Amino acid sequence: MAAKAELDKKYLKEEEHEKLPDGNKRYTICGMRFETTPEYAVRKAVGQGAYGLVCSGRNVETNKLVAIKKISKAFEDTVDCKRLLREIKILQHFKHDNVLGLLDILPPGKDGSKEWKDVYIVSELMDTDLHYIIHSKQQLTDEHFKYFLYQILRGVHAIHTAHVLHRDLKPGNLLVNKNCDLKICDFGLARGIDPSEEKKDIGLTEYVVTRWYRAPELLVENQSYTTAIDVWAVGCIFAEMLGRKALFPGRDYLHQLRLIIDHLGTPSEADLACITNRQAVQFLRTLPVKPRKPWADVFPSASTGALDLLNEMLVFDPAKRCTMVDALNSEYMAALHQGRTLPQEEEHFSFGFEKPDITQEELRDLIWEEMARFHPELAKKGK
Repeated sequence: MAAKAELDKKYLKEEEHEKLPDGNKRYTICGMRFETTPEYAVRKAVGQGAYGLVCSGRNVETNKLVAIKKISKAFEDTVDCKRLLREIKILQHFKHDNVLGLLDILPPGKDGSKEWKDVYIVSELMDTDLHYIIHSKQQLTDEHFKYFLYQILRGVHAIHTAHVLHRDLKPGNLLVNKNCDLKICDFGLARGIDPSEEKKDIGLTEYVVTRWYRAPELLVENQSYTTAIDVWAVGCIFAEMLGRKALFPGRDYLHQLRLIIDHLGTPSEADLACITNRQAVQFLRTLPVKPRKPWADVFPSASTGALDLLNEMLVFDPAKRCTMVDALNSEYMAALHQGRTLPQEEEHFSFGFEKPDITQEELRDLIWEEMARFHPELAKKGK
């Protein structure tokens, strides 16, 4: 009890709070109101952006450290609300060592559903992300690269076998602990893939993948694509680890294509056959002919195994890229993977809630249902 009291004191000293009549705690962090239920104590802000404010904290009953993210005015924009619902459902679905786990969705205070505007989601607390590590002055070895990449491959393989495309893999969406454990996060742009279809036609009027990690077939606006887009993104992340800087930091999509061709060489006619956008094909044919750069010249300190695997991932034609299974079974991964049998298929994740004409009220009800999974007493209350 004494140890717990001291821990409580430490957390309250770091972030003072006001106790509300319903027992909830109200903090003021970064000038923003931040409320939690009684079982959580907030430590400090650890991230802020368009997605909301994230604070580190602790479950005072279990002493488990957590991250609590506040999404303000969550139901005002339909697109953002869809993204939040998608994120919540996917994090609820996956129970994998290399996918961030969702621990709780905090219920609203005494005003209940009528005044429910802000959503607080609780997840595992991680120390940093891979972007910070890559661009820090911390010394990284080939063993670091292997361990990080191994975990990324395992996590993305699980996602793909559940018929999900992540579509926004980048170092900032890979959370890391001090012991180098890695978890994939941010599934707000994820989409489902029909295993009976060879390709997924999603339509590219919407944002897909941060540009620097965007596969060629996305840059040329192919209307269909496969899990190979995630393979390309992981290849870019791997290259960023090896070089400690982004491999293809394009200023726009045309510059992005030029950078890719500068490294991979001018695509062959067979490669161009995978592009359905005729204007894009014509543009690529007008570019100066470029020879392929050997990866050994780009990353002279990298091991042969690392370069061989990179060569299998960063391929212009998506049909010729390796899969996550191929990568895990590569020579470079052998010491970690050791030929382990991978699950053939995770439980299929359903995107049945993705109705184009869904209303904000329907989205609100669906998020309430997800919250009620953690708080069954809310299931019978009006939303």
